[in-house]
Formats: sequence, C-alpha cells, structure tokens
Amino acid sequence: MKTAQEILATGMEVIHNECHQIELMADRLGDDFVEVVRLLLQCKGNVIVTGIGKSANIGQKLVATFNSTGTPSVFMHAADAIHGDLGIIREEDVIILLSKSGETPEIKVLIPLLRARGNRMVAIVGQLDSYLARMADFVLDTTVDKEACPNNLAPTTSATAQLVMGDALAVALLECRGFSAADFARFHPGGALGKKMYLRVEDLYLKNEKPVVAPDDNLQKVIIEISAKRLGAAAVLDKTSLLGIITDGDLRRMLMNNEQTSLVKAIDIMTANPKTIDHDQLVVDALTMMRQFNITQLPVLKNGVYDGMIHLHDILKEGII
Repeated sequence: MKTAQEILATGMEVIHNECHQIELMADRLGDDFVEVVRLLLQCKGNVIVTGIGKSANIGQKLVATFNSTGTPSVFMHAADAIHGDLGIIREEDVIILLSKSGETPEIKVLIPLLRARGNRMVAIVGQLDSYLARMADFVLDTTVDKEACPNNLAPTTSATAQLVMGDALAVALLECRGFSAADFARFHPGGALGKKMYLRVEDLYLKNEKPVVAPDDNLQKVIIEISAKRLGAAAVLDKTSLLGIITDGDLRRMLMNNEQTSLVKAIDIMTANPKTIDHDQLVVDALTMMRQFNITQLPVLKNGVYDGMIHLHDILKEGII
C-alpha cells in the first residue's frame, strides 16, 4: 500500500507532465490553426467531429463546447460512420477527425469515403507521419512525448492535448464571431449561467401575492397582510404612491421598543423611501441589490408604480445563487 505522500507525488507528477506537454503543443501552433479557424467560420453546414475510443469521448465534449459557443456541430462515431451514419454528412460540412495514432482501422476506412464526398478534413492527431495526417487538408499537432500513464499506454496526456486543442478552436471561433455573454445565455436557458443573463424580475414576482397596507392601517392589519401574503413584508401605499415598506424585522423591533402597540400605525414603523427595482431588470440585478443592502425583499415598480414584491427565496428557487 502506497503512503499518502507517494499518492500525492503521483498526482502531482501527472499534472506537471500534462501541463508541460500542453505548453509544448502551444509552441507548435501555426498557420494550419489559423486556416482551420477561418474554414470553420466560413462553414455553411455543420462541423462533424469523429473519432473512436478515447478520442470519441473527447470528440463528444468538443461538439458540446462548439454548440454552446455558436459553432453548430454534430458528433459521428467513426465505427458507426461506416455502418450508415455517413448519411448525416452534407457536402458543405467540415469534418474534424481525432486520433492519437492516425492509424486506427476505422479512421483509415473512413478517410477515403470522406475524400470521395469532397468534404474538407481537419486532423487533430498525435502522429504527423500517420495516414490521417497525410490525407487531411489541415493538421493540428497534438503530439505528446509521453503519456501520464506509467506504462505509456493509456490515453491520458494525449487525450488532454486533444481536449485543449478543441477548446482553443472553440474560443478562437467565439472571439472571431464576437460571441457575447447574451449569445451564451441564449444557448444555456436552463442553466444558472444562462438565467443570470436572461431571467428578469417580472418572470418571478408576478407569481407572488401583492402585499399592501395603507399608511393609517393599524398593527393588526399590517401583521395579517404580511402573514397572508407570505413574503415577509408589505408595501405601504398612499393611493398609488409607494411610501415605504414594513418587514418582519421592522415588526420585531417595534414590539421590542414599544409597549403601546394599539396606537401604532403602518406609517410609524415603515422604512421610508425603500430600495426598489424595475419589473424588466435582470434578476441578477435584484440579487446584487439584496446583497449590497442586506435585505431579502424588493418592491417592484412597473411604469413607476408599485406592482408587487420579489423575495430572495424566489431567486434561490431558480438556482442562480
């Protein structure tokens, strides 16, 4: 059984090895990388990514990254391609082939078929003298001197190199397209990152009750309204004008400091000129205000008029925090 120090040493050695090989790969980046980025920018179809074994796993991740950053992509397993999946390829598609050796049988069978169809081929390959490297239109070199595996067999560092090269392509394409945070949100509507970019206050507060009390309402009415609407607060309105807000905290402080509760009116305990947010502002803006002022509710204004309340719990339910 290895000691804790020996286990840590192995982990650090793997990380250092992979970092070093990636740095070497960066130094070899050249004209083909530029041409591939331009080719993909001009592509009228999809980017078809293919590979087998560990390269297939990396290829699926690259497709996910391309799709989420504005480059339409499809994964095609190299083994399935020669058994019917070639039908997904159109003549305007660009093919990216991933292989460490560039000599796997499935890839060697696939290449002539792709050439016959006239598709441009990009090789992400670890052997520059391989069949794949010789036959591709462009070659992105992911050669590594040694795998992290002590037997130099399991694809470890070589798989990382493929992944990093794919990420380099995706980010270069993203920047060339001027792909913005708003664009990113359009492709991630269900995730927390996307919600921060598109979810607006009106998407949440309209589901809530609308707690309201008048300035002259007594303490009992205030407590009933706050309890009934279950937002921990109520807005104090004079007709349509928002005068203030009363929270659970305001009630507790009043009860601690005032024995004549029968004489207390809403206007006596409200916080005047409360922080508010507009209905069409982003939810993340509401969250920022809540954090900044250490509050959990915000009155919502629509066309300058009080229209409801958004609560910190509404934001928590969306998983934004």
